[in-house]
Amino acid sequence: QVQLVESGGGLVQAGGSLRLSCTASGTIFEISTMGWYRQIPGNQRDFVAIIIGKEDTDYADSVKGRFTISRQDVTNTVYLEMSSLKPEDTAVYYCHMSLKRESTEPYYHYWGQGTQVSVSA
Repeated sequence: QVQLVESGGGLVQAGGSLRLSCTASGTIFEISTMGWYRQIPGNQRDFVAIIIGKEDTDYADSVKGRFTISRQDVTNTVYLEMSSLKPEDTAVYYCHMSLKRESTEPYYHYWGQGTQVSVSA
């Protein structure tokens, strides 16, 4: 059983910073991609950032230059450093990982439980 647990959400004023973390636990052979998505109630879940392999990253246009995604493979952890936060960044943030539990398995998708980020004006 693989579990993704997020932490680091909270309430912050506009212009402030937050750091989200997501750690995968359980039987894990290899993690391919790690990413972050966000969702406002009633809306679809939107892409925020992704890191493929060690350093290949991509970001939604709305967060480029403000958010930074990174990973630490030894601890199966992905981070999202968020700065210059805006009220429109308010959402539930979900981490995502594409991973294999065993070498012979295909990659499966896993999601965290979500962490609330609220940015006040």
